[in-house]
Amino acid sequence: MRTSLAALMAPIALAVAGCALQAPPAPADIQAQSMQNVRVPSKWAATGGAEGGVADAWLASYNDPQLDALVREALAYNADLQVAAARIEQAAGYARLSGATLYPAVNLLAHGGGKLGGDNSGISGVGLFANWELDIWGRARSAAAAGSAQYQAVQADAEYARQSIAAMVAKSWFLATEARVQRAIADEIVGTSERYLGLARDRQRIGSGDEYEVTQAQASLDTYRDAARQLALSQEQALRAIEVLVGRYPAAALEVPAALPAKAPTIPVGLPSELLERRPDVIAAERRVAAAFNNVSEAKAARLPKIALTAGVSSLSSDVFVLKDQNYPVASLGANLTAPIFNGWALQANVEIRTAEQKLAIADYGRVASRAFADVESALSAAFAADEREVILGRAVASNARAVELAQTRLRVGSGDLRAVLQQNVALFGARTSLVRVQAERLVQRVNLNLALGGSFEPRPAAEQAANANAGVQSTTAVSR
Repeated sequence: MRTSLAALMAPIALAVAGCALQAPPAPADIQAQSMQNVRVPSKWAATGGAEGGVADAWLASYNDPQLDALVREALAYNADLQVAAARIEQAAGYARLSGATLYPAVNLLAHGGGKLGGDNSGISGVGLFANWELDIWGRARSAAAAGSAQYQAVQADAEYARQSIAAMVAKSWFLATEARVQRAIADEIVGTSERYLGLARDRQRIGSGDEYEVTQAQASLDTYRDAARQLALSQEQALRAIEVLVGRYPAAALEVPAALPAKAPTIPVGLPSELLERRPDVIAAERRVAAAFNNVSEAKAARLPKIALTAGVSSLSSDVFVLKDQNYPVASLGANLTAPIFNGWALQANVEIRTAEQKLAIADYGRVASRAFADVESALSAAFAADEREVILGRAVASNARAVELAQTRLRVGSGDLRAVLQQNVALFGARTSLVRVQAERLVQRVNLNLALGGSFEPRPAAEQAANANAGVQSTTAVSR
């Protein structure tokens, strides 16, 4: 009896003394492998950002309740976010499934039937059976850790999708506002051109003008009318894009402001070395590396023997024959060992596949991280260029407006002609539309910069930030236990 008990306890002792799971590579190690030619500078190469840590709640800086409401609506009804939410639920289920083998499997078996039973055996009984694989080599723990890391990756992907949707709504809102402002400018120019056409006809009638002036004024008017129609279509399309983002029917029924928001303060950009720890898409890529690493560990452990404890209690009876042992119920306790001998090299092939998947995950991390740096540098450059262009175009608008006044004065005193006035109005229209386009571009690049830096559109309490930072460590620890 003592020998049997010792034999059953030996696997348990081995399991307790079994090797702990090897930790996945740290983010610094992943960066060293995936970005061997990248040297992260101490500060951003492009100028235009303010000093200080990256701030959240960037949406509130525009002080636009209607925009806030649209973002909340998009978070509730956007189809892409609903897909992301479903993927989180799916990943959570896979994570629970991957950790199921850490616990004993208990099954109930019952059979009934007397002399007239369906199998004519006459045996009736019930049994409760348990089987527990001892995770000596860490196969089950590696599978559970991989499932947990994959779940965290999907969560980070969903968070980046939320941030991206909020940014898309804001950018679409500013572009729709730009289209309305541009359309208003075009309508104003159309009205001015109609007055010039009337003036040209009056001048032709009294002999101070000619048909050439009338024809040129008519051509300018038609050109501006066409531009106004194109801008009206642009506004409708921009509104439809917003409605699709928020889950509405694209009827172009939204009402956008008549002017673009005022210029906001410069955005704090933090340090390049902090970026990869903050952006959700980079965090998701790092978690996928961890999942791939644990998948490799699981595949390697699957080549080793499996030891499981078994236990059961059952009670049987028969109406046909007398069973040998009448002392029911009967309890049993045992163990079994399964060792792979030959399977056509399938287990080794699985190790090679998982290893290749880990290399792929590391390479993908490098791709995502490099894109993150590029996003920030590009947004900084574009925002800085837009700020400078806004100043230049502001002066150009003022100069062209003054030139129109002077051309009109020369026309009234007879020292100029209508053609000069029309040409100067073309220049003024071009400068005004370019200025509005740059002002909208500045807002769009500001949103792009916030998204690229990993700042959230909504406030995040310090406690929530700490919880998010520790979620991966806590989850992995819980799984390994």
